[in-house]
Amino acid sequence: MPDPLAGLPPRYLRTPEAARLLSLSDRTLEKHRTYGTGPKYRKIGGRVVYAVEDLQAWADRGLKRSTSDISDDEVLPAKPQIGVAPVTGGTPRR
Repeated sequence: MPDPLAGLPPRYLRTPEAARLLSLSDRTLEKHRTYGTGPKYRKIGGRVVYAVEDLQAWADRGLKRSTSDISDDEVLPAKPQIGVAPVTGGTPRR
């Protein structure tokens, strides 16, 4: 019986493959993850993976028709943002 998934792209990508898909460096994608400005990701067995659909949805947030296109939705730079809580495992420091 033939494999029904043969020839299809992988559903989940590790950081290097996800970065390559988005034309970003691995480090930039890691920074996005740290600052909470990047695409959604999952941790499976301690490994970070990205769903192809989530990568595409995140990239689509940057879709513009012209330089004067005003949109509430945008792809933020990979740096700390005001109003965007960083993704951390602990409680905030006071």
